[in-house]
Amino acid sequence: LRELLGDKAAEDLERLRSITRVLEEAGYLRWRDSRYELTPRGIRRIGQKALEDIFAQLRKDRIGGHSLTLRGTGGDRIDETKRYEFGDDFQLHLQRTIMNSLYREPRVPPIKLSPEDLEVFRSEELTRSATVLLLDLSLSMPMRGNFQAAKRVAIALDSLIRSQYPKDSLYIVGFSSYARQIKKEDLTRISWDEFDPYTNMQHGLYLARKLLAKERCANKQIILVSDGEPTAHFEGGGIFFQLPPSPRTLQVTLREARYCTQKGIVINTFMLEGGDFLSVFVTQMARINQGRVFFTSPDRLGQYLIVDYISHKRRSIH
Repeated sequence: LRELLGDKAAEDLERLRSITRVLEEAGYLRWRDSRYELTPRGIRRIGQKALEDIFAQLRKDRIGGHSLTLRGTGGDRIDETKRYEFGDDFQLHLQRTIMNSLYREPRVPPIKLSPEDLEVFRSEELTRSATVLLLDLSLSMPMRGNFQAAKRVAIALDSLIRSQYPKDSLYIVGFSSYARQIKKEDLTRISWDEFDPYTNMQHGLYLARKLLAKERCANKQIILVSDGEPTAHFEGGGIFFQLPPSPRTLQVTLREARYCTQKGIVINTFMLEGGDFLSVFVTQMARINQGRVFFTSPDRLGQYLIVDYISHKRRSIH
C-alpha cells in the first residue's frame, strides 16, 4: 500500500489496525469465523451511546422515568404510608405504628401493639409491558434517508428496556415483502432489503400479534416505524403485490389492526413521510385501534419514540 499510494495511505491503514486492536482489547470486538463481530459488551455500549444521543436535548427536562401517579406493591418504597392489610409488603413505619397504638390506648411503656396499629410504607408498582418494534426494511427507507434513524432508535429502545425496565419484553420484527423476527444480538447488523420496494404491513402486524400472544401481561403494544402505506399482503396461501396500493391490501391490513385491537394490543405508529393518502390510512388504523400516530422526521424520530415509551408506561393501584 505504501508503494502504490504513499506514506499517508499506509499510516491510515495502520491507524485503522490500531483501532481494531484497542476495541478487541477492551472487549468490544472479537474474531470469529474469519471476521470481526461485536461482543455483547460492544452491543450494549452502542445502545448506551444511541440512548445518550437521543436524550441529549432532553436532559434539562429530567426525563428518566415514568411519572408517579399510582400506588401499588412490589416497587420502590415511597414516603407515604397506609394501615397494614394482608398481602402488603411488610415495610413497617415504626413511629406511626407506635402512635397508632397510643391513640387507641394511651398508656406508659411498655406499649401494647395490636394488628390494627400496624402502618406500612406504600410502594410504587410498575406493571410489565410487552412491546414489538415493527421496523420497515423496504427499499424506500434508505432511499428517503430514513433507515439509519430507525435502526438507531431500535438499538436505543433495546438498551433502554434492558437497563431501566428489565422485566419488560421487547421483540424486533422487520418487514418488507414479508415479516420476520430479528434477534436482539443482530440489531447492529440489520440492513434494508435490497431490490424490495414492497411494504407488507399486514404480515408485520400478524407476526407481532402472534409474538405478543405468548406474553402474560396487561400492557401490550406495537410500535410501527415506516415511511409508506402497505403495498403487499398475504391471502389464500400466496402473496399479493401492487404499487400504488390495492384497496384489498388496505382492507386486510386494517382487518389485522382490528384483530390486534380485539387482543388488547395498542398500535402506535411513527410515520417518516407525509402525504394525504398515507395520512388517511394511518389515521383510520388509529381510529380502529385507539392508538396514536406521529408524523415525524428521521432526526426527531428517536426523541418522539423513546419519550412516548417512557411517558405512557401504565401503573396499577392496590
